[in-house]
Amino acid sequence: MLDGQRLIDAHVHVPVLGSVKPAWMDWARRFGRSGIVEEIWASDGTPRPAALDRLFADEGVDTALLFCEYSPLATGYQHFDDLLPLVEQNPVRFRPVANVNPHLHHPIAAELTRQLDLGAAALKLHPVHGGFRVSDAALYPAYAVLVERGVPLIVHCGTSSFPGSTNANADPVFVDTVLRDFPALTVVLAHGGRGWWYDAAAFLALARENVWIELSGLPPKRLPEYYARFDLARLSRKWIYGTDWPGVPGQAENARAIASLIPDDMVPLVWSQNASRVYVGL
Repeated sequence: MLDGQRLIDAHVHVPVLGSVKPAWMDWARRFGRSGIVEEIWASDGTPRPAALDRLFADEGVDTALLFCEYSPLATGYQHFDDLLPLVEQNPVRFRPVANVNPHLHHPIAAELTRQLDLGAAALKLHPVHGGFRVSDAALYPAYAVLVERGVPLIVHCGTSSFPGSTNANADPVFVDTVLRDFPALTVVLAHGGRGWWYDAAAFLALARENVWIELSGLPPKRLPEYYARFDLARLSRKWIYGTDWPGVPGQAENARAIASLIPDDMVPLVWSQNASRVYVGL
């Protein structure tokens, strides 16, 4: 608990370091707290489950969604199965999130189903790092599985500075195409349109009951600027707290900074209740 409220971080990366590219390590050291890599990862590059559990408990995080990613063009590989020892350490605090790439996974529905059966709370797609658009028909069998099982889709909706990224693929217009064909699909826009799509992301979230904005990678003090054309109190009803950990200085500082921007009665929604409503099993 943080300040008497449940806190869910809906966007966390804890890969095996040997499977990611050097640019990922540079990012973690640049934006994360000093010494965090040495604190959480062993010398062989594997995460220490007990250390991660203790850190998140100390910072007030009740539940964290652990991301994986298959993006050899950009960041490398963050394998789904590498998350399972962390989940075994504390299945209440840690939940895995599935990831597939249409260039790598065939048949895609089978791999998604495997990851969901192992406890994934959502499917995250990374079109910018993975080199595809979410409107690609090759992904439609995966969307059918999500709708059938009531599982949400998380889409990276924002720019990335990693070498090999294709930022044009983050345009929310491709999400709108998917929602036309799968109107019952719940979609979370990770990074909330970061770069030059803030207005489009906010519009989608306000226009559609089943679209949400996740705040990872967005400095809290800049949120009023990013969403200047919208009523922040109204828009915050569709916000989900997330940090892109380890690329954040600290959980408590970040969460409290967001809370200072919105009405008090919105804080439980943003910190945990919206996530509990959207993701499976929370």
